[in-house]
Amino acid sequence: MTASERMKMAAGEWYTCLDAELEALRIAARDAVFEHNSLPPRQRGDIGPALRSLLGGAGEGARIEAQFHCAYGFNLFLGDGAFLNAGCTILDTAPVRIGKGTLLGPNVQIYCAEHHREAPGRQAGLEIARPVAIGDNAWIGGSAIILGGVTIGEGAIVGAGAVVTRDVAANTTVVGNPARAIAKR
Repeated sequence: MTASERMKMAAGEWYTCLDAELEALRIAARDAVFEHNSLPPRQRGDIGPALRSLLGGAGEGARIEAQFHCAYGFNLFLGDGAFLNAGCTILDTAPVRIGKGTLLGPNVQIYCAEHHREAPGRQAGLEIARPVAIGDNAWIGGSAIILGGVTIGEGAIVGAGAVVTRDVAANTTVVGNPARAIAKR
Protein backbone atom coordinates (compact mmCIF):
# COMPACT_ATOMS: atom_id res chain seq x y z
CA MET A 1 0.00 0.00 0.00
CA THR A 2 1.25 3.43 -0.91
CA ALA A 3 1.36 5.96 1.91
CA SER A 4 -0.94 8.94 1.52
CA GLU A 5 0.50 12.45 1.57
CA ARG A 6 -1.08 12.94 5.02
CA MET A 7 0.64 9.78 6.28
CA LYS A 8 3.98 10.99 4.86
CA MET A 9 3.48 14.39 6.52
CA ALA A 10 2.73 12.73 9.88
CA ALA A 11 5.78 10.47 9.53
CA GLY A 12 8.14 13.41 8.92
CA GLU A 13 8.82 12.35 5.33
CA TRP A 14 8.79 14.45 2.18
CA TYR A 15 5.21 14.90 0.96
CA THR A 16 3.37 17.12 -1.46
CA CYS A 17 1.06 19.73 0.02
CA LEU A 18 -0.72 19.85 -3.37
CA ASP A 19 -3.00 17.00 -2.31
CA ALA A 20 -6.81 16.89 -2.20
CA GLU A 21 -7.00 15.33 1.30
CA LEU A 22 -4.61 17.89 2.76
CA GLU A 23 -6.45 20.73 1.03
CA ALA A 24 -9.76 19.53 2.54
CA LEU A 25 -8.13 19.54 5.99
CA ARG A 26 -6.79 23.06 5.43
CA ILE A 27 -10.26 24.23 4.36
CA ALA A 28 -11.75 22.80 7.57
CA ALA A 29 -9.09 24.67 9.55
CA ARG A 30 -9.76 27.92 7.68
CA ASP A 31 -13.47 27.59 8.44
CA ALA A 32 -12.79 27.04 12.16
CA VAL A 33 -10.30 29.91 12.25
CA PHE A 34 -12.78 32.19 10.46
CA GLU A 35 -15.42 31.43 13.10
CA HIS A 36 -12.91 32.05 15.91
CA ASN A 37 -11.76 35.36 14.40
CA SER A 38 -15.31 36.53 13.59
CA LEU A 39 -17.21 35.80 16.78
CA PRO A 40 -17.69 38.64 19.26
CA PRO A 41 -15.30 38.08 22.18
CA ARG A 42 -18.06 37.21 24.67
CA GLN A 43 -19.45 34.56 22.32
CA ARG A 44 -16.02 33.21 21.38
CA GLY A 45 -14.72 32.75 24.90
CA ASP A 46 -11.12 31.59 25.24
CA ILE A 47 -11.19 29.65 21.95
CA GLY A 48 -14.00 29.56 19.37
CA PRO A 49 -16.06 26.33 19.51
CA ALA A 50 -15.13 25.04 16.05
CA LEU A 51 -11.45 25.80 16.59
CA ARG A 52 -11.47 24.16 20.04
CA SER A 53 -12.96 20.98 18.55
CA LEU A 54 -10.35 20.99 15.78
CA LEU A 55 -7.29 21.41 18.02
CA GLY A 56 -5.22 18.41 19.04
CA GLY A 57 -5.76 19.54 22.63
CA ALA A 58 -6.38 22.65 24.71
CA GLY A 59 -5.89 22.61 28.46
CA GLU A 60 -7.96 24.43 31.03
CA GLY A 61 -7.74 28.19 30.65
CA ALA A 62 -5.83 28.05 27.34
CA ARG A 63 -6.65 31.15 25.29
CA ILE A 64 -6.17 32.24 21.69
CA GLU A 65 -6.80 35.88 20.86
CA ALA A 66 -8.15 36.89 17.45
CA GLN A 67 -6.76 37.29 14.83
CA PHE A 68 -5.26 33.81 14.62
CA HIS A 69 -4.25 31.46 11.84
CA CYS A 70 -3.24 27.81 11.72
CA ALA A 71 -2.74 25.41 8.83
CA TYR A 72 -4.48 22.29 10.22
CA GLY A 73 -5.25 22.75 13.91
CA PHE A 74 -5.21 19.04 14.77
CA ASN A 75 -1.44 19.24 15.30
CA LEU A 76 -1.70 22.06 17.87
CA PHE A 77 -1.63 21.18 21.58
CA LEU A 78 -1.96 23.88 24.26
CA GLY A 79 -1.21 23.31 27.93
CA ASP A 80 -3.28 24.70 30.81
CA GLY A 81 -3.20 28.48 30.82
CA ALA A 82 -1.25 28.80 27.56
CA PHE A 83 -1.91 32.19 25.95
CA LEU A 84 -1.54 33.14 22.28
CA ASN A 85 -1.85 36.88 21.73
CA ALA A 86 -3.36 38.55 18.67
CA GLY A 87 -1.92 37.81 15.25
CA CYS A 88 -0.24 34.46 15.95
CA THR A 89 0.29 32.18 12.95
CA ILE A 90 1.06 28.49 13.45
CA LEU A 91 1.72 26.40 10.37
CA ASP A 92 1.21 23.09 12.14
CA THR A 93 2.16 20.55 9.49
CA ALA A 94 3.80 18.70 12.40
CA PRO A 95 2.87 18.65 16.10
CA VAL A 96 3.26 21.96 17.93
CA ARG A 97 3.16 21.58 21.71
CA ILE A 98 2.92 24.73 23.81
CA GLY A 99 3.39 24.12 27.53
CA LYS A 100 1.25 25.18 30.44
CA GLY A 101 1.51 28.82 31.43
CA THR A 102 3.44 29.69 28.27
CA LEU A 103 2.82 33.10 26.72
CA LEU A 104 3.14 33.95 23.03
CA GLY A 105 3.26 37.66 22.25
CA PRO A 106 1.48 39.30 19.34
CA ASN A 107 2.33 38.12 15.84
CA VAL A 108 4.45 35.14 16.91
CA GLN A 109 4.93 32.76 14.00
CA ILE A 110 5.71 29.04 14.14
CA TYR A 111 6.62 27.34 10.86
CA CYS A 112 6.83 23.54 10.88
CA ALA A 113 7.02 23.14 7.10
CA GLU A 114 10.34 23.24 5.30
CA HIS A 115 10.08 23.52 1.53
CA HIS A 116 12.29 21.62 -0.88
CA ARG A 117 15.61 23.31 -1.66
CA GLU A 118 15.40 22.66 -5.40
CA ALA A 119 12.98 24.70 -7.54
CA PRO A 120 11.33 21.67 -9.22
CA GLY A 121 10.65 20.19 -5.77
CA ARG A 122 9.07 23.43 -4.59
CA GLN A 123 6.98 23.63 -7.76
CA ALA A 124 5.74 20.09 -7.02
CA GLY A 125 4.70 21.24 -3.52
CA LEU A 126 7.30 19.10 -1.75
CA GLU A 127 7.84 19.89 1.91
CA ILE A 128 8.82 18.13 5.10
CA ALA A 129 7.23 18.76 8.50
CA ARG A 130 9.29 19.23 11.65
CA PRO A 131 7.67 19.47 15.12
CA VAL A 132 8.02 22.34 17.59
CA ALA A 133 7.89 21.98 21.37
CA ILE A 134 7.75 24.89 23.81
CA GLY A 135 8.07 24.00 27.49
CA ASP A 136 6.01 25.18 30.43
CA ASN A 137 6.13 28.81 31.55
CA ALA A 138 8.11 30.04 28.55
CA TRP A 139 7.66 33.55 27.17
CA ILE A 140 7.89 34.14 23.43
CA GLY A 141 8.16 37.87 22.61
CA GLY A 142 6.12 39.59 19.95
CA SER A 143 6.92 38.90 16.29
CA ALA A 144 9.36 36.10 17.13
CA ILE A 145 9.66 33.36 14.51
CA ILE A 146 10.22 29.74 15.50
CA LEU A 147 11.29 27.28 12.83
CA GLY A 148 10.42 23.59 12.64
CA GLY A 149 12.48 21.09 14.58
CA VAL A 150 13.06 23.48 17.49
CA THR A 151 12.52 22.72 21.18
CA ILE A 152 12.32 25.64 23.61
CA GLY A 153 12.89 24.65 27.21
CA GLU A 154 10.83 25.33 30.32
CA GLY A 155 11.03 28.90 31.55
CA ALA A 156 12.94 30.11 28.47
CA ILE A 157 12.47 33.63 27.11
CA VAL A 158 12.62 34.44 23.40
CA GLY A 159 13.09 38.16 22.78
CA ALA A 160 10.75 40.11 20.53
CA GLY A 161 11.61 39.72 16.86
CA ALA A 162 14.03 36.82 17.42
CA VAL A 163 14.32 34.10 14.78
CA VAL A 164 14.76 30.77 16.55
CA THR A 165 16.54 28.23 14.35
CA ARG A 166 18.01 26.00 17.11
CA ASP A 167 16.92 24.56 20.43
CA VAL A 168 16.78 26.89 23.43
CA ALA A 169 17.78 25.47 26.82
CA ALA A 170 15.50 25.76 29.84
CA ASN A 171 15.63 29.09 31.70
CA THR A 172 17.68 30.72 28.93
CA THR A 173 17.00 34.06 27.23
CA VAL A 174 17.69 34.32 23.50
CA VAL A 175 17.50 37.32 21.17
CA GLY A 176 18.39 38.26 17.60
CA ASN A 177 18.48 36.73 14.15
CA PRO A 178 19.48 33.99 14.40
CA ALA A 179 18.57 33.83 18.08
CA ARG A 180 21.52 33.52 20.47
CA ALA A 181 21.69 33.12 24.22
CA ILE A 182 22.32 36.24 26.29
CA ALA A 183 21.39 34.98 29.78
CA LYS A 184 20.82 31.80 31.78
CA ARG A 185 18.80 31.83 35.01
